[in-house]
Amino acid sequence: MRTAKVAVSLDRRTLTRVDRLVRRGVFPSRSRLVQDSIEDKLRRIDGVRLARECAKLDRRLERALAEEGLEPVAEWPPY
Repeated sequence: MRTAKVAVSLDRRTLTRVDRLVRRGVFPSRSRLVQDSIEDKLRRIDGVRLARECAKLDRRLERALAEEGLEPVAEWPPY
């Protein structure tokens, strides 16, 4: 995957925490920490958006559509 350089400004406290994680080997570099953090945040935003859209659904209508054409089977045919 191609990457692009981006300048990010961090306060000293945050940068200290980032450097501590890199030193402990949690992340191989500052860049990897920032990349992973941004990707994680974007996934979370997508998840919230999906939940918000699902909340708009009419549960009764969705259930009726899912069950449409399904009739109870008293006995399954032999195969």
